[in-house]
Amino acid sequence: MADALQAGYDAFLFDLDGTVYHGPRAIPGAAAAIRQLRDAGAPVRFVTNNASKAPGAVADQLRELDIEATPGEVSTSAQAAAKLLGERLPGGAAVLVLGTAALEAEVADAGLAPVRQAGDHVAAVVQGHNPATGWADLAEACVAIRAGAVWVACNVDTTLPTERGLLPGNGSMVAALRTATGATPEVAGKPEAPLFHTAAGSAGATRPLTVGDRLDTDIAGAVNAGMDSLCVLTGVATPATLLTAVPAERPTYLGADLGALTEPADELRIAPQPGWHAQRDGDALVATGEGDPLALLRTLCALAWDTGVTAVRAGGEPARRALAELGLPSGGELIR
Repeated sequence: MADALQAGYDAFLFDLDGTVYHGPRAIPGAAAAIRQLRDAGAPVRFVTNNASKAPGAVADQLRELDIEATPGEVSTSAQAAAKLLGERLPGGAAVLVLGTAALEAEVADAGLAPVRQAGDHVAAVVQGHNPATGWADLAEACVAIRAGAVWVACNVDTTLPTERGLLPGNGSMVAALRTATGATPEVAGKPEAPLFHTAAGSAGATRPLTVGDRLDTDIAGAVNAGMDSLCVLTGVATPATLLTAVPAERPTYLGADLGALTEPADELRIAPQPGWHAQRDGDALVATGEGDPLALLRTLCALAWDTGVTAVRAGGEPARRALAELGLPSGGELIR
């Protein structure tokens, strides 16, 4: 029997939103998948770009979803941002916090002085997701940034997966400040590599696997950190975005959900898969064969990434049905 994907790695770095849960609900099968990793003795870490909650609160939420977790297993972009500012600023420097109390606490833990209003004494602005952020908060940050304060964003995720669908993320608020100030923040969390290296190092891992649902953060972060990655289709990534992914955002493996960890690694790899054949015909990829639609997607991604051609045409009824299930056009239309 072929080795399961999880057998090839010594730690697993999980994204949360869109990978493990949607808002207050665990994604079906996620708790069981993580439990069986722990039963096998594999270290688990939770690496999230959401800066609105402290590690302890994240661990509490996971336990409420029947997922074992401790604060020490959680790495957040708020921690990464506070660490970056602590290394750059003198102790006690004033930092305007545009975010939750959890982000404010991380800034204080870094030896800095969190404030909520702009002034001549403000050395930096740190911005993280907070559902309560309003115009007045943005205005204070705008004044400080225009006055020359260092600006650090915990992340620039434009959307946040929830049980109601995709809602505005921290990146949407960052975009408002970019428009208002003409400045560009330094990003502390994903897709930058330090957050991944810190999480892997805490597990003593030399061959970690990153697992996530976003190409521009989870997968790009794994690429930047030199790690293999599994992309799951429970959140933001779609067959269309995978097919058109740029090199910096291409996963090693593709699975429907976290249950993929127990599936054979070779069957999950982005590569030609048994049952399907794809070949280039002019400006389109022609798919023929029969089998699992995700196996077809892996086959098509491998060829699309190699050739740069992303339009797909079905070479028979089984391929047409599989492409329809994937939400991909089958008549050679350009995929965006």
